[in-house]
Amino acid sequence: MTTATLNYEPMVFNPKLGNEAPLTAIQEEILALKKERNALILAHNYQIDAIQRVADYVGDSLGLAYKAEEADTDCIVFCGVHFMAETAKIVNPNKPVLLPEMEAGCSLSDSCPAEKLAAYKAANPNVYVVAYINCSAGVKALSDVICTSGNAMKIVEKVPADRDILFVPDQNLGQWVSKQTGREMQLWPGSCYAHVLFTQQAIERLKLKFPDALVVAHPECVETVRDNADEVCSTEKMIGFCRDCDAEQIIVVTETGMIHRLQREIPEKTFIAGPTDTCACNDCRFMKMNTIEKLRDCLRDMSPQIEMPEDIRLKAYAPIKRMLEWSK
Repeated sequence: MTTATLNYEPMVFNPKLGNEAPLTAIQEEILALKKERNALILAHNYQIDAIQRVADYVGDSLGLAYKAEEADTDCIVFCGVHFMAETAKIVNPNKPVLLPEMEAGCSLSDSCPAEKLAAYKAANPNVYVVAYINCSAGVKALSDVICTSGNAMKIVEKVPADRDILFVPDQNLGQWVSKQTGREMQLWPGSCYAHVLFTQQAIERLKLKFPDALVVAHPECVETVRDNADEVCSTEKMIGFCRDCDAEQIIVVTETGMIHRLQREIPEKTFIAGPTDTCACNDCRFMKMNTIEKLRDCLRDMSPQIEMPEDIRLKAYAPIKRMLEWSK
């Protein structure tokens, strides 16, 4: 283990140090607008705490997809990135889907353009495309089944044995799933810019300061980080692991927003943000493009809204529906 010292102070989250602050005026305004619009606010685990606290549901991509499909409100406000709001529109097309910041994209989704996937499929007609949900509606429309990090192993195990699998777009998640299931897969060369910034060296340096802490990592991390973690799992499964493990201190190696939910649901434990080589935490710049002010504005103005061609939506819905059915 390296003996190098930290060149920054680690970010430690312990809700026992103080009570949760009361809602601000703008948060109260959002709750009033939500009632007026009869809106459902969905927020990904990586959103800022101020947004998570006014959301009706905070979760991972799978849970959010179920909630979007089941929504019986007049509109859906999706606090996440663009492909997530697209998914909500795909599964619930008759309701307006609002995204506070339309420019909130995703480097992982961008790594797999639909036209390149279409060309690959044309050259490899036997390939069965398993697409991580972190992709565009156009890529979903070209896929056979969608998966999330929480259900990827279950989904891959259901793919017919006589089909060659192409896993898009995350090569790190695909590598981990292949290793866990024993199923060979072709891996699209994409990755999440935020998760690949985590390094084993940075985590080892942090472990010197917190030797009793366990390490839980997201499978989008690189192999060396995954192999040295105490647990590798989706954000949703991190809740159960952190709640049930004996450790009082846990190093969380994923986007920092996840720790806000962990704090609320497991207040008796201390969470330490997974570090990079240069920073004590790791925020996704796209997730953080949504702000509490933009959430208020989109509810007030009923804009911006997600739109997509109906033919793409229908083609994208089929593999999402297959995922939801296979995940039950």
